[in-house]
Amino acid sequence: MSDDKPVQTRLWRIAPQGRYQLAVHGGAGGRIHELADQERHAFEDGLSRAYAAGETVLADGGTATDAVCAAICVLEDDPLFNAGRGASLAADGSAELDAAIMDGAGHAGAVAASRHARNPVRLARQVMRRSPHVLIAAPDVELINSWGEQTADQRYFVTDSRRRQLAHLHADDADGPRHGTVGAVARDSTGGLAAATSTGGIANQSVGRVGDTPIIGAGTYARNGLAAISCTGHGEAFMLCVVSYDIVARLRYLGVDLADAVSATIETELSGKDSSGGLVAVGADGTVVVAHNSPMMFAAFDQDHRLVTLT
Repeated sequence: MSDDKPVQTRLWRIAPQGRYQLAVHGGAGGRIHELADQERHAFEDGLSRAYAAGETVLADGGTATDAVCAAICVLEDDPLFNAGRGASLAADGSAELDAAIMDGAGHAGAVAASRHARNPVRLARQVMRRSPHVLIAAPDVELINSWGEQTADQRYFVTDSRRRQLAHLHADDADGPRHGTVGAVARDSTGGLAAATSTGGIANQSVGRVGDTPIIGAGTYARNGLAAISCTGHGEAFMLCVVSYDIVARLRYLGVDLADAVSATIETELSGKDSSGGLVAVGADGTVVVAHNSPMMFAAFDQDHRLVTLT
């Protein structure tokens, strides 16, 4: 079955627990039986480490923004995930990385087609903190250095497995999987919300292509008192349907609960061909919702004080 064909939506609703909440996703896509046990365990381990990094921040009284940034950095540093090191490669063999972060107070920052920032999510946060802009495309080394962030040569991002993947796609004149984006959402002990998302996009994509990840309201959105959402999937569909904002709009104007808002958005806006994917969301009351209409999705959250990884 194609990764781009939606299947019946699967949704988990986790009731509020404790002083804070966190959910992390590592992408959605193909069938779980296509992964070898060793590879599946490696993905789950990466998600567990990302969750632990974000949870440590929250347990120490840190903000939701700090927590989602910490979690995403772990996944950007792990070459298994389609973000940062090991991300999918564009048609010319380069890594062009997108990332966004938004806090519940309405502040946001994003980068697109980033080739030099070691951790694109950290650079997106600097856009939010240090500039009057929301989105910067192709940020240069001078800007990254001026904000005190680490740079990396393209050789750092490009792995042998991604080179092989691109060679196969060139031979077949095809695009790669569209569901490898990583993301996190959090609610801190003060009730503040935040969401962050990071991706390498689609393997063999056109140079300069930008998906939904850095588009506020499409792949990433947060608003205190309502919800924070991070998406993964067919980026063009998530942009055209403004998925993350659509969920929050249902909460704000229809007064439905988070699970119903997520279900309605997926069923209404992501039911067509080339519209599959998934998301993690946390509501103002601490409810966590994880949902996808792709064959599988990697996500982690805490339930009754144990880490749960969904596939």
